[in-house]
Amino acid sequence: MIGDALFIFLGLAVLLVGGDLLVRGAVGLASAARVPALLVSLTIIAFGTSAPELVVSVAAVFERQPGIAVGSIVGSNIANTLLVLGLPALLYPMTADVPGLKRHGFVLIIATVLFAAAAYGAGGVGRATGAAFLAGIVAYVAFLGWMAKSSRARDPVIDEVAEYSDGGGTRLGPALAYLAAGLIGLPIGADILVEHGSAFASALGARPEMIGLTVVALGASMPELATVAAAAARKRSEVAIGNVIGSSIFNIFAVGGAAGVAGGISFSDDALRFELPLMIAASVALAGFVYLRRDISRISGLSFVLLYAAFLGALCCGGFGR
Repeated sequence: MIGDALFIFLGLAVLLVGGDLLVRGAVGLASAARVPALLVSLTIIAFGTSAPELVVSVAAVFERQPGIAVGSIVGSNIANTLLVLGLPALLYPMTADVPGLKRHGFVLIIATVLFAAAAYGAGGVGRATGAAFLAGIVAYVAFLGWMAKSSRARDPVIDEVAEYSDGGGTRLGPALAYLAAGLIGLPIGADILVEHGSAFASALGARPEMIGLTVVALGASMPELATVAAAAARKRSEVAIGNVIGSSIFNIFAVGGAAGVAGGISFSDDALRFELPLMIAASVALAGFVYLRRDISRISGLSFVLLYAAFLGALCCGGFGR
């Protein structure tokens, strides 16, 4: 069991490094090929930053561990709002009164409702629903592209993905090396994480979702936490909140869609009773701040963090045993 735990963290490390190298390599390759920066931001970077969750979820489905995929999607969205947004708000309060945020808050609610409808109505995301979700993320990216070209006003989600392309190199050799390393590292890390994560959960008598809800969600959230904290410190609330909203939308449509097409995911009774309602509540709370144009104050940030701590505590106390 100790060996499985060590391999879990090894797989997570390989996964995160692979995801970072993939984005760096793809951006560098696109820059060398003189691909427009906007296209790079809205496609390569937007999808690349969700690559760890996506690859883990697809690998979990292929290895017949759909619970890990469910935990990864739901856990990442819970962590996005409560932890990634809550922790920086403790030091740097943020304003949700930002032009353009409402439209993305609306898309987040639509995505969350569709995901919940699939879970409670059909018991999971099948191939047809997964394909519809993938069509949804393509439509969303196309909408972002249209907004960027047709509007002079700045858009918070476009600003957020553009942050990743700053300083992208144009040298072809290193870009190809980074890209190759990322493409190799991502599936290797995902395979290690899923194989040893499922073995570790089985040894503890825990639900497979526990690995996705904790290890994958927390690990994949660390780069986003750093990005949001840096944006909040620079008083770029639009980038910080745009990061969280955009990432949550991508998790549902892109990651959930890919997992569905790969073979489908199903929800356990515990996930339907506990984790999914919390994800829905977190998304509604975030959209509420956006629509009411309320500041995410230190008190709000503390509430988010305490709720996330309570969530982890409840998982530890009640998540073991089937």
